Amino acid sequence: MATSIFLSHPLSPFSPLSKHHKIPTPKQTSTISSYHFNKHILPNNPTTKTPFPNSLFSFSSKPRKQFNPISVGRTQTDEKDEILVGEDSAEFELSKQKISSWVYFLGVLGVVLYALNVIWIDNSTGFGKSFIDALSSISDSHEIVMLSLTFIFAIVHSGLASLRDKGEELIGERAFRVLFAGISLPLAVSTIVYFINHRYDGVQLWELKSIAGIHELVWFSNFISFFFLYPSTFNLLEVAAVDKPKMHLWETGIMRITRHPQMVGQVIWCLAHTLWIGNSVAVAASVGLIGHHLFGAWNGDRRLAIRYGEAFEVVKKRTSVIPFAAILDGRQKLPEDYYKEFIRLPYVSITALTLGAYFLHPIMQAASYRLHW
Repeated sequence: MATSIFLSHPLSPFSPLSKHHKIPTPKQTSTISSYHFNKHILPNNPTTKTPFPNSLFSFSSKPRKQFNPISVGRTQTDEKDEILVGEDSAEFELSKQKISSWVYFLGVLGVVLYALNVIWIDNSTGFGKSFIDALSSISDSHEIVMLSLTFIFAIVHSGLASLRDKGEELIGERAFRVLFAGISLPLAVSTIVYFINHRYDGVQLWELKSIAGIHELVWFSNFISFFFLYPSTFNLLEVAAVDKPKMHLWETGIMRITRHPQMVGQVIWCLAHTLWIGNSVAVAASVGLIGHHLFGAWNGDRRLAIRYGEAFEVVKKRTSVIPFAAILDGRQKLPEDYYKEFIRLPYVSITALTLGAYFLHPIMQAASYRLHW
């Protein structure tokens, strides 16, 4: 639920190429795809059917942006060199940061957390417990309540995401981000707290905790799952609407492995927790979350196709939904210094936060239990 600053390039409306990506001269370029957006190819009024032959999803799209003619190709001397049409994921340059922006971010974060506690979390003033009690009155089944919470969050989260273009036109990017977060965040907190409080209340289906290596497998899987966060999540200033939020077309880093890292990470997390807990509540939570993220993958492609049109098709052809699929079939060529796309501050931060969250599990669980949701 977030996005980062658009950086410009004289050949593209996207971010500048990373240092290891060269711009081939016309004589060097072996064109993969050239596209010219004009009235003959992409008319303004009719909806254009955009083909996606290498995709799990297909749908009609009406691109909103026009692009300058460019060639996407590889040099004849080095086929691994190709021009990016998307943005560089997880890029963070300290020299471009403003202290005032981060001070403002901390202020916004403090206000949001205070408001969330008063309006939703605190049982004496908030509506969170009443919301959970209302859902619990529908059924005594923790599995039904868990699925209901996930379903409500999914409808609101994906529904507002689908309305983003229209919403931003009506009230502006920052105001829509505040609306989106203001509705989604309390629902997310309710779903997480209910899962923590009732994760062991279901019917036990299997018990594998005593098997050697299971704890290590689950721990490693959970740790890895957080490296599949969608790159927009790292752009905290846009998450908090300090910077103007934008919808980005990412192409490097984790996107080379899978075009939908958030979905893949959620699947890994769900499978690991379900394996460890082994009961019906964990299964219900995993079914709901995985289903939501599968829909989110389809919906995300649909929205990017509408926003970016032909440029998204190019990125789509050389990426995949299934991890490593595009790499294995040769559509994605990893640069020799690919590892450098992960040696960046956001991933260092993710490592620290993930380890911290593991050791803080007892505190997180105690705080959740005190709410009695």
